[in-house]
Amino acid sequence: MTKMAVFYYSSTGANYQMAQWAEQGLKEAGAEVKLVKIPETAPKEAIDQNPAWKKHYEATQDVPEAQVDDLEWADGYVFSIPTRFGNVPGQVKTFMDMAGGLWAQGKLVDKVVTAMSSAQNPHGGQEQTITNFYTSIYHWGGIVVAPGYTDEQIFAAGGNPYGTSATVDGEGNIQDDIEYVVKHQAKRAYEVAKKIHG
Repeated sequence: MTKMAVFYYSSTGANYQMAQWAEQGLKEAGAEVKLVKIPETAPKEAIDQNPAWKKHYEATQDVPEAQVDDLEWADGYVFSIPTRFGNVPGQVKTFMDMAGGLWAQGKLVDKVVTAMSSAQNPHGGQEQTITNFYTSIYHWGGIVVAPGYTDEQIFAAGGNPYGTSATVDGEGNIQDDIEYVVKHQAKRAYEVAKKIHG
């Protein structure tokens, strides 16, 4: 069975919700799925200053933390990550940097990868975040599977061909109707991974 890992980082919950939708879509498609959160590295003082961040952090203590071994385990990945000034959050970059040993051994080659993002406004850097993230995947020798315009509902959900993007409010609530396109994107990555690794 083709194995897919859903990695997410979320401070207020939007990317966790997107990751859960991706997990559901992958299970519907028949994948063996593991959903894991990228470890939080921000100091507790910073988290406590934002009530929505603190609430989400405390509510997801039971979600398994991502390990570098999860990158080796899976045939393909879905990443759900918020934008930080048009780039990935430091927590995600730290996790990616920890994969250097696997990269050096060639164990990340041909992994199928797709990514999605969020920000507090429709043009808050989501596309740039996703394409910046994909740069690391190219270095790994991974296979990027973007949604493109493979389903007409992608247009209705903002028309981002690089990866689904969400607009969120300050509480982490998604303002767009994107559940279907998140699942579509995840299933598309799974189908490609199955062709390569199945």
